[in-house]
Amino acid sequence: MEKELPKVYDPKSTEKKLYQFWQDGGYFNAEVDENKKPYTIVIPPPNVTGQLHMGHAFDETLQDILIRTKRMQGYAALWLPGTDHAGIATQIKVEEALRKEEGLTRYDLGREEFLKRVWEWKAKFGNRIIEQLKTLGSSCDWRRERFTMDEGCSKAVREVFVNLYNKGLIYKGNRIINWCPHCRTALSDAEVEYENQPGKLWYIRYDIKDSDESMVIATTRPETFMGDSGIAVNPKDKRYAHLVGKTAILPIIGREIPIFADDYVDLEFGTGCVKTTPCHDPNDFEMGQRHNLEQILVFDEDAKVNENGGKYQGMDRYECRKAVLADLEAEGRIVKIEDHDHNVGTCYRCGTTVEPITSAQWFVKMEPLAAEAIRVVKDGEVKFVPDRFSKTYTHWMENVHDWCISRQLWWGHRIPAFYCDDCGEMIVSKEDVTVCPKCGGKHIRQEEDVLDTWFSSALWPFSTLGWPEKTKELEYFYPTSTLVTGYDIIFFWVARMIFSGMEHMGEKPFDTVYIHGLVRDAQGRKMSKSLGNGIDPLEIIDQYGADALRFTLATGNSPGNDMRFSTERVEASRNFANKIWNASRFVQMNLTIDHATLPKAEDLQLEDRWILSKFNHLVGEVTANIDKFELGIAVQKLYDFIWDVFCDWYIELTKPRLQNKEDKKPNETAQNVLCYVLSETMKLLHPFMPFITETIWQALPHEGESIMVSAWPVVREELDFSEEENKMEQIMDTIRAIRNRRAEMNVPPSKKAQLIFAGDKAQMFMEAEPLLMRLAYASHVTKADAEQSLNGMVSVVTEAATVYIPLNELVDMEKEKERLLKEKEKAEENLARIEGKLHNESFVAKAPEAVVAAEREKAEKARELITKLSENLANM
Repeated sequence: MEKELPKVYDPKSTEKKLYQFWQDGGYFNAEVDENKKPYTIVIPPPNVTGQLHMGHAFDETLQDILIRTKRMQGYAALWLPGTDHAGIATQIKVEEALRKEEGLTRYDLGREEFLKRVWEWKAKFGNRIIEQLKTLGSSCDWRRERFTMDEGCSKAVREVFVNLYNKGLIYKGNRIINWCPHCRTALSDAEVEYENQPGKLWYIRYDIKDSDESMVIATTRPETFMGDSGIAVNPKDKRYAHLVGKTAILPIIGREIPIFADDYVDLEFGTGCVKTTPCHDPNDFEMGQRHNLEQILVFDEDAKVNENGGKYQGMDRYECRKAVLADLEAEGRIVKIEDHDHNVGTCYRCGTTVEPITSAQWFVKMEPLAAEAIRVVKDGEVKFVPDRFSKTYTHWMENVHDWCISRQLWWGHRIPAFYCDDCGEMIVSKEDVTVCPKCGGKHIRQEEDVLDTWFSSALWPFSTLGWPEKTKELEYFYPTSTLVTGYDIIFFWVARMIFSGMEHMGEKPFDTVYIHGLVRDAQGRKMSKSLGNGIDPLEIIDQYGADALRFTLATGNSPGNDMRFSTERVEASRNFANKIWNASRFVQMNLTIDHATLPKAEDLQLEDRWILSKFNHLVGEVTANIDKFELGIAVQKLYDFIWDVFCDWYIELTKPRLQNKEDKKPNETAQNVLCYVLSETMKLLHPFMPFITETIWQALPHEGESIMVSAWPVVREELDFSEEENKMEQIMDTIRAIRNRRAEMNVPPSKKAQLIFAGDKAQMFMEAEPLLMRLAYASHVTKADAEQSLNGMVSVVTEAATVYIPLNELVDMEKEKERLLKEKEKAEENLARIEGKLHNESFVAKAPEAVVAAEREKAEKARELITKLSENLANM
C-alpha cells in the first residue's frame, strides 16, 4: 500500500485497487470459529436481471456498515451474497430478446431449448449486479455466493415442497386467483398492487321469473355478466326479503339464476343487490362456495372472452364491456350511470390490470403456518426496527389468505408433482418419477407449472447455509442476526422467511428486522422511469466516488423513514472527504515518529486531554447508535467531531507545538495524540467510508494489514478528562465570543489587543495565554484588579468570564454602547418570557419537575447576563 498521501484524493485511482487488495487478502471471508461470536446477514438477493439502482445502493450500504462494524468488533461476521432467479422478469427478458433477434417465441423452441437459452443469458448478464455491488464497496464473502436455482437451493425447494405436501399444507385446487394477462401467469395476493382509478357504476335491470317485478343491480364490471350465477342480497334487507329463493333472468343471455341472501352484501352500496360471478371476483367466489353456485369462467389466459361468452367470444375484456353496454342499452336495461372511483389490482411487474379468475393452482395453507410466525414477533423473539412495522406485519399475517405458489412459466423451480397417464395417479416426490408406484405405468409427465420465485427466497436464510444438509455453517451461522430490507417487501419476503424458518428449522431465521425507507428524489417523489427522476448510483460513484455516495445515503437516515437524495448532498459529502484528506495530509507531513504511542497523562497538555476526552465520548455515542440502528445519528456525530472538533480546533491548537522543533517533548506528544485520534476516528468512520479511511490509516503509523480487521475503538476510562474538557470548552466559547465581537466591529486579525479577564475564572484564562494570543488575537492577557479603571473598554460576556478589550482607538464607542443596550434589551425580553412561564400556575403544576427546574436555571442565567451587561454599560 502507498504510504505518502498525494495532494488530492482521487477515488477513481484508489477504490478499485483497494477493493482488490481487500478481496485478495481474504478480509471479507467469514469462517466457523468457536472462539468468536457469529454475526450473520444474508443479502436480500437482487434479481439476476438487475441493474444497481439507488434502492439497492441504500440497502447494501446499510448492511455493509453493520457487517464492517461487527467484523472490527471481533465477530465472525458473515455477509452472505447471492441473486434471485426472478422467474417472471427473467423469462420476459429472454422472450423479448428471442422475438427481437430471431422472430421466435418460446413455444417455437420448446421448453428444454428455451431453458438452455435462459441459462446462457444468466451466464452472460447475471453477474452484472454483483460486480456493481463490488464497486459500491460491499464486503460480502463472495466465496459463498448463492443463486436461488443453484443445486443446493433447488434441493432445499424440493425438500420443503414435498414435506409441506405430505403434511397437507400444500394442495392443488380450483380457486380464485390473480391472473396477469400480460405475463400470462398467476400472482399471489402480495404481488398485486392496488391503485385508485376513476370508473363508472352501471345500474342494470334484471327481470324476475314469472313476475312483473325486476331488480336493479349496480356493477363496475358489466363485461363479466355472462358469468353471473346468482344475485345476492343482505338477509336483513326488507326490500328484497320476498325475492329470496326466486329466480332472476340474465339479460341478453336469458339464463336463469337464483336470488339468495348472504351477510357479505353491503346494504349501502348501489341498490343493495349484488351480481355474483364466482369465477371472476374473490368475494363472489366465497359466496359461491357457501351457496353452491355454478362456476362459469368467461375469460381465457389473454383476458379474452371464451366459449362461455356466447356472441362476445374472442373479444378483449374492454371491447366486450363496450359491446355488452351497447346491447344492454338497446334492450333498455341500463337504468343510470354514476362516476365511481375504485381500487383496481395491477401486476407488480408490468402494471397490467389483474383479472381474478378461477383456476387449478397449487396453494400453501397459511393459517397453520402463520400461528408460530405471529407468536415469535409478538413475544419479541424477532424484533422489528422500528417497532411500528411489527404491527403492520402482525395485521397482515392474522388476515393472510392461502398463498398461490404456482406460476405458468418455464423458468423457475418446476413443481415436483408427476402424473401417470395410465391410471391418473399423482405423485409428489423429492426425486424425479419415471415409473408409477401404483400401476407400474411408464407414461409419466411432470407438472408444467413452476413455483413462485418467493417460494425459494423464503428459504434463503437456511438454504444458503446448506440446508437440508446439516452443515457446520448452518449450525454456526443460523439463526442469522439482522435482516436489512425496505418496508415494501415485508409481505413478499420477510413474513415468508419467518414462517419458513419456524416450520423447517424450528427456530426464527433472524433476531432483528431492520426496516429502512425508500430513496426519493430531492422533491420527495418516488424515483421512477415514468417521472425520469431516477439517479444512477454508478454515475454518482464515477463522478464523486463510492465513499461520497455511501456517506450521503447514511447521513440523515433513520429507521423506517424515506430519505431525499440530491447531487448537492453528494457534493457536500465529497467536500467532507476532502476536508478529512487535507487534515490527514497535514498530520502526516508533520509526523517524525515511526510508531504512535498514547502519551502518559502527565505529558498531556490541556488541549490534548480535551480532544482525547471528546473522542472517548464519540466512541461511546457512535457505537451505541450503530447498535440501535440509528446510523444517521452515528454518522452525524462523526461528521461534527471530524469537521468542527478535530480539524477546525485541535489541529489549529497543535500547530505552534508541531512547528516548535526545539521543544521536543510537547512536539512528540502532539504528534502522538494527533496520530492516535485521527487513526482511531478513521476506524469509527470506516464502515461508512471504507476507501478513504483505509488509505489514510495505511499512511499513518499502524499495526496490522488492514483497517478492516483492526480493533474497533472502545471507551477507555483513563481517557475521561471531564474537568479539563469542561475547562477547554469554556476557553473555546470565550475565543469564539471574542472573535465574533471583533468581527462585528470589523477589527482585522492583524490588530492585536490586550485581553483583561474579570471574575472567579480569570486565572484559568491567564494560564491559557498562548491559546488566546494565537486564536483570540491577544497581544497579552491580564487579570483585572480592583483599582483598574475599565471605562472606555469593550466587553465580551460569556458564561465563564467577562473580558475587557481596550479598543477605543479601533472602534466607535457610541455604536458599542448601542449594541450593548440592544443585547441587554434582548436579555430582558428573554427573562420576561421565562418568568411569565414560571408565574403560570398551570405550567408549574403540569410540567415535569425537570422542565420547570430547567426554566428556573435559564432565568438565573438571564439575570446574571443582564447584571454583567449593566456593569459594562456603566463602565463605558
